[in-house]
Amino acid sequence: MNRNLALEFIRVTEMAAISSARWMGRGDEKAADQAAVDAMRSMLDSVECNATVVIGEGERDEAPMLYIGEKVGTGIGPDLDIALDPLEGTTICARGGVNAIAVIAIAEKGNLLNAPDTYMQKIAVGPEAAGLVNIKESATENLKRVAEAKKCRLQDLTAVILDRPRHKELIEEVRNSGARIQLIGDGDVSAAIATANPNSGVDILFGIGGAPEGVIAAAALRCVGGDFQGILKPRNEEEIERARKMGIEDINKVFQIHELAAGNVMFAATGVTDGTFLDGVKFKSWGATTHSIVMRSESGTVRHIRAEHHFDRKPRY
Repeated sequence: MNRNLALEFIRVTEMAAISSARWMGRGDEKAADQAAVDAMRSMLDSVECNATVVIGEGERDEAPMLYIGEKVGTGIGPDLDIALDPLEGTTICARGGVNAIAVIAIAEKGNLLNAPDTYMQKIAVGPEAAGLVNIKESATENLKRVAEAKKCRLQDLTAVILDRPRHKELIEEVRNSGARIQLIGDGDVSAAIATANPNSGVDILFGIGGAPEGVIAAAALRCVGGDFQGILKPRNEEEIERARKMGIEDINKVFQIHELAAGNVMFAATGVTDGTFLDGVKFKSWGATTHSIVMRSESGTVRHIRAEHHFDRKPRY
């Protein structure tokens, strides 16, 4: 993939972030998400590529835009697969919380897992512990391995876990191990990526969240040398059948990071609200400022981009 595409996709996440940020704290999740979808779809059509959405807003009959299988881009250029979440953390944005982002992952055609809209058990770590964790092992055992890799005490580690009733036993085990916990309400993509940031204070992610978000997180961690494993956790027979229609025969398969996001991968994200990962959109009298990140697996390059958007000179946001 042409490296210049990375900057084109930053423009896509910037526009989605600015549009959804106008709904921050206003209590309307649907409006915030729709604003992000509309903006992202509009900007995607300006990117010179022939891309297919493999992770999107849902099936075609559920999402009018950015649905799974939708074609985006100008139709001229490289054949790409795209995994996206125009607003990762709709509830966060609607409540004015932290860590809402607009995010997109890009790979050459056929290299992103077409994951069904179901749950996935996940484990994610940064580069220091890559290749050492095992999702089939207990949380305590994995914490020991991470502590050994980081040459610290287990009690010095922090695990990030979605605050859900289904994680009651997991939370108890992590607490009993002596490790610290950061409970989050939403946004496990940014939480997974935080495990690779030495300044985040997060060392490992555990728990069950959305499968599509797992593919996006795996793509990001591929770019920075982290590790991610996932196991689908469908809730009913309908979701099992949907997974099989998407080509997943073994529902209990452990997906390694390279099976979720293979080949050369790009990842781009823009902060919607302030967070540990990215700063949020700030509106000014003349426009807005944004904080974005773009990463490439081929080179390992990570770029932080702070931009000023002057609305009198740009498309309407």
